[in-house]
Amino acid sequence: VNTPRDDIYDHIHTDYKRPIPYSYLRQADVVYSKRIWQIIDFREKMNQAFYYPLQEHLRWKNFITIVMEAIRAGELTAYDAFYGDEFTTPMSISAVEEDLRGIEVVTPQFDENDVYIGDTITYRGIFDPAEVKKLKIKEVWYFDKQRSQLKVRVLGLCPVWEYFDPDTQRPISKDMFWIYFPEARKVLSRAEVFNRKNGAERRTYDDIFWKRMFSSYIYKEENVYDRNINQYATGMEALLESERIKNEIFEVEEQMWEY
Repeated sequence: VNTPRDDIYDHIHTDYKRPIPYSYLRQADVVYSKRIWQIIDFREKMNQAFYYPLQEHLRWKNFITIVMEAIRAGELTAYDAFYGDEFTTPMSISAVEEDLRGIEVVTPQFDENDVYIGDTITYRGIFDPAEVKKLKIKEVWYFDKQRSQLKVRVLGLCPVWEYFDPDTQRPISKDMFWIYFPEARKVLSRAEVFNRKNGAERRTYDDIFWKRMFSSYIYKEENVYDRNINQYATGMEALLESERIKNEIFEVEEQMWEY
């Protein structure tokens, strides 16, 4: 059925958009590098474009919807977060769907004479895209001596599913899976993001990461113990430690210069 176009022009630019290629990088060019893990909280105002819209609207979809559709279409590979964040264990589409189905609950059924007549199977903790409110991001900061710049490249993304467990009466936080960011860029470069100030400027999720248009905080830096910040600092101390690591990285660029 041909329906009216709900706009004043055809949106063709984003459909053919390709991610900006990375500049060539040699090992000899990198004189400093540090791996960092951060969390993007969708509840922060700057990050709300990742969370909304909850239902597809015009050409806009939220981040987790884009990722799930790409995984189901075979355009993206999901890597099992249970085995870490090093992209070692690819998950099949059926395995991803099984995790989202929730926990199987078998309930025996009896008739009015208390005679067993069979079981009913229900699922508790069924996946709801609205419950994905955080995104873990794994990246490498490095100093490129050929360009005399401190730069960053994202390696992976991991949606965090947070839901309420009625049995324990406690919130559950679960890493869904990791996706390899260089592989995901082709998908993200075609996914439009709502622009609060100008509807004609069609940004994409790839633009958001490329231009660092998000707010985040560090929860881990590479270390000999392979531990997160919350394993040795809590509360305000953890926040201050996150800021210390961030400032330490930015100071590297200043210290590289000679006057």
